[in-house]
Amino acid sequence: MKFPRNTSGKSRGSGGSYLDGQMLIAMPAMLDERFARSLIYVCAHSAEGAMGIVVNHPAPNINFSDLLVKLDVVPAADVIRLPSRAGVVKVMRGGPVETERGFVLHSADFFIEDSTLPIDDGICLTATIDILKAIARGDGPASALLALGYAGWAPGQLESEIQGNGWLHCSADSDLVFGADIGGKYGRALKKIGIDLGMLSSEAGHA
Repeated sequence: MKFPRNTSGKSRGSGGSYLDGQMLIAMPAMLDERFARSLIYVCAHSAEGAMGIVVNHPAPNINFSDLLVKLDVVPAADVIRLPSRAGVVKVMRGGPVETERGFVLHSADFFIEDSTLPIDDGICLTATIDILKAIARGDGPASALLALGYAGWAPGQLESEIQGNGWLHCSADSDLVFGADIGGKYGRALKKIGIDLGMLSSEAGHA
């Protein structure tokens, strides 16, 4: 896929600035059920549109080792010998676009020339099978999650949704992206911008 590029330099904050490397937090009243209570790491945002990965919705009934077998990265008999680092990689529903394709968000200690997209604050995105092979060998990044699919926005669409109170945003950190407590990520992101999840209106019925 072609990632939207921010070629004009990053500008943080509100008012139409670019949010790559930030977290999008779905408002509790989000009408699109695909994104209800979603926390999205924005991988690219520019005048061309935006692309991000949902980091708090686990893919049902799929674990990383089974996926490695399904993709012929390792034989089923070798799963028991996978390095411990591979055992903690979570599989997420990354978004509604290209749901059959895998996207790996990972720490910046791993890089493949012409395949890895550095994003911000030591986080990168790689969407080739080579990173899965590296993780299976024990040569992969220290932190990683595998997302099936991604969230995408046309030019101006994300800005419009933010102005329409569909999304809040906060700075990203390693725990929000890679943390093991997946169910707590949404509340922690809101807390980061001073919002108590229990105090927000739940009139839309998603609480």
